[in-house]
Amino acid sequence: MKRLIERSRSVGEVLRWVTQNPSKVSASHYPIALHKLGQLLQQQQQGQATVNGESRGPGQMLEQPEFQTLCQAIISGCSKFDNFSIVNCLYAAAALGLPGESPLVRVLEDESRSRLGRFNQKDVSMVFSSEANNKALEAIFSSQLFYENRQERFIRSMAEWLPRKAENLTPYTMALIAKYVARHRLREPRLLDTIANFLLKRGEQLDSKVIQKLVFPFSRMNYRPSNHSELFPKLEAILEQKAGSSPLATVNILMSMFQLSHFPQTVLHQVFSPAFITNVMSSPYALIVRRYLSLLDAAVELEFRDYSGPRLDPRYRVLMFEHALTADEANRKYSYKGLVAEALRQLVGEECYRQDEVLPPGYCTDFLLWINRSGTVLPLSRVPAASKAPSAHTTASSAAISLRSSVLALTSDLQDFAPVVLSVNDKWHYCQNSDILVGSRAMRDRHLRLLGYCLVQV
Repeated sequence: MKRLIERSRSVGEVLRWVTQNPSKVSASHYPIALHKLGQLLQQQQQGQATVNGESRGPGQMLEQPEFQTLCQAIISGCSKFDNFSIVNCLYAAAALGLPGESPLVRVLEDESRSRLGRFNQKDVSMVFSSEANNKALEAIFSSQLFYENRQERFIRSMAEWLPRKAENLTPYTMALIAKYVARHRLREPRLLDTIANFLLKRGEQLDSKVIQKLVFPFSRMNYRPSNHSELFPKLEAILEQKAGSSPLATVNILMSMFQLSHFPQTVLHQVFSPAFITNVMSSPYALIVRRYLSLLDAAVELEFRDYSGPRLDPRYRVLMFEHALTADEANRKYSYKGLVAEALRQLVGEECYRQDEVLPPGYCTDFLLWINRSGTVLPLSRVPAASKAPSAHTTASSAAISLRSSVLALTSDLQDFAPVVLSVNDKWHYCQNSDILVGSRAMRDRHLRLLGYCLVQV
C-alpha cells in the first residue's frame, strides 16, 4: 500500500487507494497519503503537473467525499495510532493547508497534547511546527516540555508565519511567545519586530504587567526594534499614565529601556517621587523594587548626565545583587570559570585577585585584579585601601555611597594602579548563536567601564 500511494500520479488516485481498501490501510499509511496529497496539490498550483485533466485546488479537494472518508478514518482511529503516526498526520495536515478549526486538525491536536509527556524531541518539534492558532499556541507555550527545550524547526517556521498572524493573536498568547523568545535568547529580528509592532498597536489597551512581558525580549536580546523611534515614546506615554498601578512592572519596563540606552525622563520624575517611593515601601515587593530603583539611579548618574529631576533618596539605595547570579551559580559546572581560576592561582597566586566580587551598584564580577604601570599584578595587600572597590559585605551605608565618589576613588591612583575586571563570558551571557551579549550583561560592562574598570573578556 505504501508503494501504491507514493507512486500515485493524481489526487484521485491517492484517495481511491486509501478509501477503497480499508482492510489494507494501517496507521502509518495515513500520514503518507496526506503528505502525497500535499505534494500533488503543490505541483498543480505551481503548474508543474496537471495529471488526468485534474486541476483542483485544496478547497475543491476538501469537498470530495473520498477525502472526507479519509479524514473520518483518521479521526476514528487516531487514539490507537502510535506517536509517530499521530505527529506525522498532524504535520501533513498542516502542510496540506487544512484550517485549524477543521475536525481532523482539532482531533489530532487534542490527541497530541494528551501525549506530550510521552513524545520524544523529534515528535515534539513536528507537533509544534504544525499548530498556529491561539488555542494551539497557548497550549504549546504553556507546555513545560516545550518551554524548556529550543525547537529549531518550529522557530524557523514561526519566524515565517508569526508576522502574518500576529493581529489575530491575543495579548496572552503573544506574551507566552515573548517569554519563550526571551527564555532561549532568540535574537530573531522577525520575531522581535513582530512583538514590537503588536505592542505599538495595542499598547494602550494592555495592562502594564503584560507590557513588561512583551518588552523584556528586547532588552534580553540587546535589540532595538525597527520601530523603536515610535515604540519607545509610546511606552513612555503609557508609563506616565500607569506608573503607579503596578510599580514592579513599571521599574521592569524602565530597566529594559535603560539596558537599551533609552532614558525616559518624565517617567523617572514619577518613580523617584516621594509618592511613588511611599507606595512602594508599603508593598510586599518593596525590596526588589528598591534594588531596581537603586540600579536605575546609578544608571542615571553614569549615563544620563543631562537628567535634572529627582533622584532616589540615599536612604533607600541598596546593591542590586549581593552575590553571584542564580543562573551563574546553577551553570557553574558548565562554565570555564573554574579553569580560569585555576590558571590565575598558578600564574599570580590567590593573594592577587578576588573572585565573585560584587561591585557597586551591585554587579558581580568573575575576577578582580590590580595592575601597576609596569604591568605587574599586585597583591591586594599592596593596593591602597582608598582605591579598593567596596565589598558587598560592608554596611548598608557603605553600599549607598555615591557612584561619582567611587569613580574618583578608583581613578585618583590610575597613574600607579589600574583595576581590571576579568570576565568569563559563557554561552548563556550571549544571545543564541550570536556574539552579542544579552542586555543585562552589556549594561553591566558599560557601567563598569564608566566606573573606571578595565574589562578583559575571556
